[in-house]
Amino acid sequence: MREHPTRPPRGRSSPRSRKITAVLAALALVLGGGAIATAANGELGTGSLVGAWEGDHRKDKDKGKHKDRGNPEEGAEEGTEENPEEGAEEAPEDGDEHGGHGDGEHEDELVIGPFPEDFADIEEAPLRDTGPGFGEAASTGTFTVDCGRNENGLFNSENVIVAPGIEHGAQHTHDYVGNQDVQRFTEDVGTNNQILLQGETTCPDGDRSMHFWPVLRDTTGEGEDADQSGGGLDGNLGAILTPSQVRIEFVGNPQGPVAAMPEFLQIFTGNARAATAEGVNANAQWTCTGFEDRAFGDRYPLCPEGSDVVRILEFPSCWNGRDFESEDNRSHIVFPEDDGSCAEGFTAVPRLIHTLVYEVPDGPNFALDGFPEQRRAPITDHSDHINVMPADLMGRMVECINSGQDC
Repeated sequence: MREHPTRPPRGRSSPRSRKITAVLAALALVLGGGAIATAANGELGTGSLVGAWEGDHRKDKDKGKHKDRGNPEEGAEEGTEENPEEGAEEAPEDGDEHGGHGDGEHEDELVIGPFPEDFADIEEAPLRDTGPGFGEAASTGTFTVDCGRNENGLFNSENVIVAPGIEHGAQHTHDYVGNQDVQRFTEDVGTNNQILLQGETTCPDGDRSMHFWPVLRDTTGEGEDADQSGGGLDGNLGAILTPSQVRIEFVGNPQGPVAAMPEFLQIFTGNARAATAEGVNANAQWTCTGFEDRAFGDRYPLCPEGSDVVRILEFPSCWNGRDFESEDNRSHIVFPEDDGSCAEGFTAVPRLIHTLVYEVPDGPNFALDGFPEQRRAPITDHSDHINVMPADLMGRMVECINSGQDC
């Protein structure tokens, strides 16, 4: 069990001075008259915002469809936005670049979470799976990269892996660290890779890799994007929380050495539509500092005093040896077999792990950004990565991991 990390100062700017009641009124208008309720103390906590929307909790499938390549990261049910296994949505009609959300035209309205049942005391969490034991040829090293915590507040509601070139294609806001040139992507993957090669970066040693994940919000405060797509217009209410710690590490394979990742390798973990996909491809891990031996996959943890919320996001690490992307955005790099080895035709590469630590308000007063119909469910947590490490740095990482060092 790890020690409790020291809490640094919050260092966050205060929310806008607009009254929260004004936000609620505006949101009610945007949502076509859906009632907005403030949860009572003891349920969601004072000031938590819940949208009481009508309908069957699903977005009208004839509206707001994004053109993408069938990404399972965010795919869930038949005909929904990004599921290659169940079918992907078609391009938005009538020039609606951001899928029609926030236009007040929903026929089947949605319910915004989170809800009381989405939270549980961390001591109720099951023990984490420790994975397979190391074989004699295991690569046991660790390579850690410090790319910061997004202190500069680089956000957008796009996803260059899932829906390149689609404005607000994610319908939720992402934190970015590493590559800083994230605001001008196109529909062409090759063009986007060239943009990444020229971008500034918060990572050391010329590492222009990009790491991004959905933001976590304080639902007792007002977000500066309360009236914007990806924020309040998509049900993502609250003030964005900057992580107090971000750990980006690459580890080895339990059964053998790892090979270098190819340049521009695209990887993600989790399923942003897992709440409506019966948990298919979900890979969320929610825990607390000092309790990292246990984690929830489908609950937000309520941590004791002095302990902070932790998100652990582990990526697939068996590459097909050919492609840096695939049509379904999953099949080119997959998770290892139960014993830790890679299936025939796949090669082990360094396994990426994002560990994000947050100081959150007391009680059940925080929530993950997500697609509107996912109701901000914790099971939808996910993270994305594009490798743009220089070849010599990648070589050093592979050597470090294969030789069992901590670098």
